[in-house]
Amino acid sequence: MALKRTSTREHIKQLLLERILDGTYKPGERLIELHIANELQTSQAPVREAFRYLEALRVVETETYKGTRVRAISQRELEESSQIRAKLEELAGELAAPYLKDNVGRLQAEADQFMKAASEKDIAAYSRHDIELHRLILEASNNQLLLSIWESVVLESRFRLTLHKIGENQLTEFGEAHLPVIEALKRGDGQAAGQLLKNLICKFHFLKDEHKDD
Repeated sequence: MALKRTSTREHIKQLLLERILDGTYKPGERLIELHIANELQTSQAPVREAFRYLEALRVVETETYKGTRVRAISQRELEESSQIRAKLEELAGELAAPYLKDNVGRLQAEADQFMKAASEKDIAAYSRHDIELHRLILEASNNQLLLSIWESVVLESRFRLTLHKIGENQLTEFGEAHLPVIEALKRGDGQAAGQLLKNLICKFHFLKDEHKDD
């Protein structure tokens, strides 16, 4: 499996992340730099760089004399990241609405894809298209700092773990809950879009919305 030199690190990062997400590499399992480099027919340098990137994302952890291991993601971490995500996306919905008014074609395309994945009970495909829809909303907010913070919080590893907790049979319900968000953005109603995004995350990520009864 030889990789092109110009994109080696990115390919390795994505490959390792996918293996962690699908359970090929278990929490606590050691990732051996030399073995991975030999498998992918590359030098150890890009593998080491990929490890550093994944460590920055807190997907793996490295200890002196113990090497790099897959990091277990705790329930508390899932809850904390979802709490922050709810607030970030509420703001993103408000900021993005003027730019997405009557311009939601790309959002709808992603929604079509994750609804198809939901009907097929394909959690991996659902995850990719769902995250891409949310990313498009964050990008449309026209706030690079907001997008950067969101990207550090919304790791696919955390999100896919949440999807497994929700279960395959609820994917369609989860997907349909996104459709009113798209409609609100199409109308240019940022307040409604932001609140819908926040409520969606609170409901399906098992968080209590402290303002629900306000």
